[in-house]
Amino acid sequence: MRLLIVGQMEGHIATAGRIASQRGAKVAHIDGIEGALNALRSGHGADLVMCDVVLDIAQLIDSLKSEHIVVPVVACGIGTDSSAAVRAIRAGAKEYVPLPPDAELIAAVLQAVAEEDATFIARDAVMQPILQLAERVANSDASILITGESGTGKEVMARFVHRKSRRATAAFVSVNCAAIPDNLLESELFGHEKGAFTGAVARRIGKFEEASGGTLLLDEISEMDQRLQAKLLRAIQEREIDRVGGTQPIKIDIRLIATSNRDLEEEVKAKRFREDLYFRLNVVNVHMPALRDRPSDIVPLAEYFAQKYAAANGIPNRPFDPKALGQLQAHHWRGNVRELENTMHRAVLLARGNTIEAEAIMLSSQGFAMESLTPASITAPASGRTDPLNNLVGRTVADVERDLIIDTLNHCLGNRTHAANILGISIRTLRNKLKQYSESGVAVPTTSGEERAVS
Repeated sequence: MRLLIVGQMEGHIATAGRIASQRGAKVAHIDGIEGALNALRSGHGADLVMCDVVLDIAQLIDSLKSEHIVVPVVACGIGTDSSAAVRAIRAGAKEYVPLPPDAELIAAVLQAVAEEDATFIARDAVMQPILQLAERVANSDASILITGESGTGKEVMARFVHRKSRRATAAFVSVNCAAIPDNLLESELFGHEKGAFTGAVARRIGKFEEASGGTLLLDEISEMDQRLQAKLLRAIQEREIDRVGGTQPIKIDIRLIATSNRDLEEEVKAKRFREDLYFRLNVVNVHMPALRDRPSDIVPLAEYFAQKYAAANGIPNRPFDPKALGQLQAHHWRGNVRELENTMHRAVLLARGNTIEAEAIMLSSQGFAMESLTPASITAPASGRTDPLNNLVGRTVADVERDLIIDTLNHCLGNRTHAANILGISIRTLRNKLKQYSESGVAVPTTSGEERAVS
């Protein structure tokens, strides 16, 4: 993880940087906001910016928004000045960290905001040939297409390939093509020159240049507009890019990995994805199986996530009781590893005894039955049955869809990207739906602090 610290912070800067470095972050330090903006524009990327509240955090965040630079900002300051913390959060900071820095708090912020955990748990026999294939091709520069259902760990596999490659010491840059509007994605990928469009106040280095020498991951590439697909094809073929508004081609040296939860061959047949680009990306295909097809990984993954969220929330790590383990192993896991992670996060918070008991395991099917299908406005049938099918009768499709979307978002702790993947819709569709609900007075869960458009 790349951390950019902005400000002086009266000598505590060295301590904060050292703690972050010990936790695996690559730390850079710049005194002022304009210097930080210049660093981000020029390709010295960051996954997280930590800024002193003495500086104008509102100006920093406004500038990042106006220049379409997507990076979370955490505020920090001496002591426990509550008014400074409130101002920073209102300005758009994701979190406030008091100084002198506490090691565990710094670690929790790095993990929660950047969410760059490279741990790969794969003990099931079905995963072994997949890992062997990934290791065999890791040292080449061949493009890799990683496919599989939403939540199966495609980005984790991409990071695994990067760590095994000869580019492991260089940058790993990830772009979520589904989370960035089409009109901004071109600039995000290829950069732009000053004055190229409204808001382009300075030259911006894009992700291709930022990743040069390392690996570029294009997550959910099937969501990319066809016009951009043509420009991407040229970049792959020629190993050069053109910045928006630029006049000179720029040579790049990257290893390209793409992911998709859609069947790209079907997308090609439907004329939604370019065939020539598909063949350029699909030099090597790594298919991630659904969690239900790798049952031996369910318990190790659950134990890992339980330990992770116990540490993040300052709660003692507890084992699962046998009944809870049985629930986990019997569940279908439609949302795959991502659903399991969210379930474990809830379980850690809900467990009351010395173990994580079955009552703390709130599975998605249970949440749907309890929350979405039993509102006060629904009356049980005369027969006394309260099954989901009967409770749906008499409701409009729009009402059921709204409750399903809101409940899934709650299930994902407010994370829109995760919710969209579980629902099987694009992030754009989800955002449009939520905007409609909000404008009609429906309470919409707030966005999770862990969600980022670009990692």
